[in-house]
Amino acid sequence: MSEPPVFSPTVTLLAMGRVWEAALADVLKALGLTSRKLGLLGHIRATPGISFSELARRSSITVQSVHTIVAGLVREGLVDDGTAHAGSASSLRLTTAGERLLDEAFAVVRGLDERFTADHPDLAKALRGEATRRFAAPS
Repeated sequence: MSEPPVFSPTVTLLAMGRVWEAALADVLKALGLTSRKLGLLGHIRATPGISFSELARRSSITVQSVHTIVAGLVREGLVDDGTAHAGSASSLRLTTAGERLLDEAFAVVRGLDERFTADHPDLAKALRGEATRRFAAPS
């Protein structure tokens, strides 16, 4: 009989992350979103007028991928590129529909957060502390 595997916090966190990532994907899919689109919309809201290159940098994806995704968001009426023509810098902004959708998405994410915190209060507290340490603005 083989021994049970040694506990690995890294592997456990990754496995739990996949479970919650799937839950997030399910609730976002109902809104017609993916986590990547949610992130891009959030960056555009936080920085109206953001360029494609800055959006790519913040999202850790290529500029070409950002162009493709944002073109879809423009077609869906969620994002406006006020200067969308070759040779000029883009100025991306959320439309009213994009603002409403992002508010809906954040509401369902809050619901997942509440469920996660209720199911795993100690882990939620530890993750908040780690996020605060890791992502705090340098002084």
